[in-house]
Amino acid sequence: MKMKHDNLYQIYLMTQCLHRLHASRLEASSTMLGFILLFLSTFSPFTSGHASIWHPSMYGFNVTDKTFSYDNRPVTPLMDMTFDQWWFHNHLDYPPNDGDIFELRAGQPATTEIACNKGATSYFASSEGGDIRNGDDVCPGSPPSEYHTTGLSDVKGCALAIAYKSNARDVQPEDFTVFSVNQTCVWTRFTDFHVPERMPTCPDGGCICAFFWIHSPDSGGEQNYMNGFKCNVTDSTSNVALAKPQVPRRCGADPDFGRLTADPGNCTYGAKQPFYWFQKERNNMFEGTYAPPFYLDLYNFKDGAQDDIFVDSYGDIPTPSPNSTVVPTPLVHPTSSGSATSGAPTSGSTATFPLGGAPKSPAVCNLRCTSAYTQRLLGLNVFGRGQKSFSLWHPF
Repeated sequence: MKMKHDNLYQIYLMTQCLHRLHASRLEASSTMLGFILLFLSTFSPFTSGHASIWHPSMYGFNVTDKTFSYDNRPVTPLMDMTFDQWWFHNHLDYPPNDGDIFELRAGQPATTEIACNKGATSYFASSEGGDIRNGDDVCPGSPPSEYHTTGLSDVKGCALAIAYKSNARDVQPEDFTVFSVNQTCVWTRFTDFHVPERMPTCPDGGCICAFFWIHSPDSGGEQNYMNGFKCNVTDSTSNVALAKPQVPRRCGADPDFGRLTADPGNCTYGAKQPFYWFQKERNNMFEGTYAPPFYLDLYNFKDGAQDDIFVDSYGDIPTPSPNSTVVPTPLVHPTSSGSATSGAPTSGSTATFPLGGAPKSPAVCNLRCTSAYTQRLLGLNVFGRGQKSFSLWHPF
């Protein structure tokens, strides 16, 4: 009799276990379905995610999702593309109108507008959806995950670069020099990029500039953002040329990968190229999927104006190496506001808030799977890396 009762009890336990397993699978299936729908929604041409600078001086300022055979709006991310597709966002055939030039005042901040949709900027009149502005909000009505961040601590910085050529078709990747970085970008619609005081004047016809951004891997895929625009340096007090830009090197503290202190001897000093990463052609960065390059101290990009990018910024720059302990010292050149130097990277970010104070943190939508079982069920953690996009918008 006891054995019979034991068998019945075992059958009861097995039944309960199967019931719970079935319920957990239904829950997991429901969770997976929700993630799938969210994942697929990111491919909609009308998604509000991603970001770009916006300004009439942009190439592709009026490009919509219908202009190309694929979605090539300025906010659409660039990855795994041919050179012609990713370079200038394939917008060279859509130049700005004559006279639309973004002014860069030497020694002053250049205020850009960055948004997920032109309608969220001062240039809403030429957008398809009209005025959807909401103060300093990058993506009105959407959580920060739409512009690839889980919060202010997860932003990875943006850069402006310049080429001293007046014809965009003459510009090559090696011609661009990063002259300003904002380490809290993308976070606010109005974003300041400080211009070095010693920036020389542009040639007749102006210069060619571009906005660059690579976001955190915590809230999106392996995506690059580039938007070119016509620019011109004004109020210049120097005729010293920019040095030839070199490829940046990963040399700052990197705790996510076990490096707790910076390696200053391995840094690139002086003029640096932007990051060209995760494309089919013409990459200058070869970091893996989960270790993207950022415009932070990690690559010796200080927050603000890059004041050491000129041919006379250093007397000599030693070849960087993981084993080197030699750090070059910038030469001091008098300016009206004193000289600024770019030193070795620090263990933490030097970011400042361009509008004078930290913006209020909105609610965070974290898409990463927290259940190990769910991650195994999905096979790949692709849903924490949704294909969202972002672009810089401003009347350059």
